[in-house]
Amino acid sequence: MTTARPLIGITTYGRDADNKYALYAGYVEAVRRAGGMAALLPHGETRVDELVARLDGLMLSGGGDIEPARYGGDAHEENYMVDAERDETELALVRSAVSIRMPIFGICRGAQVVNVALGGTLIEHLPDELGEAVAHRAPPRRPIPHEIRVRAGTRLAEIVGQEKIEVASWHHQGIRRAAEGLSVSAFAPDGAIEAVEMPSADHPWLIGVQWHPELTAAEDPIQQRLFDSFVAASAGRRGHSS
Repeated sequence: MTTARPLIGITTYGRDADNKYALYAGYVEAVRRAGGMAALLPHGETRVDELVARLDGLMLSGGGDIEPARYGGDAHEENYMVDAERDETELALVRSAVSIRMPIFGICRGAQVVNVALGGTLIEHLPDELGEAVAHRAPPRRPIPHEIRVRAGTRLAEIVGQEKIEVASWHHQGIRRAAEGLSVSAFAPDGAIEAVEMPSADHPWLIGVQWHPELTAAEDPIQQRLFDSFVAASAGRRGHSS
């Protein structure tokens, strides 16, 4: 008898100009390599608790900016792809998943969504406050590699197994104040928060990373281990085999 693989819900990007939902395939491929099954979650679903109840793990993908009013921030000329429908759905998904202790993996925008959903705030545009010594994205809006430092003793440190790693960065905003219940587990050289997590005593698996592990996981086993750990935690939630 074959045991069902854990079902991982992955949020899509918002509706595009042709009224279509889409997602970079790297997210799905990384979940499959880790032994999970992927289900894409388009925005606009109102029965969020019912949807979450059918999943084993929740992954929040990258994308445009969160509406600043949702975290008490200010509009900025660099804001792009602000999508009220996506914000509403993803914030509700996080709160629902946290309430039932479901494993959650937030990636770039997804890490910011987790933080805002739990009461944290964001920096509207990193160069305004941290300068440009570290490029967090290449112009006009492209990924760029840089190093980050992982705090010892964190769940993230246990997963990646190194104090310093190179990541694919692709963002202009970041976490200003981590939400209550979240601890900071990685920093960029300019002090930007690169990862947050909920301690294992409070939640079985919740990590948000500001970089894009799905871009390099196929070639970088350190990045793939993030997906492996997340899917394994999701499998353990209902006794699935991954």
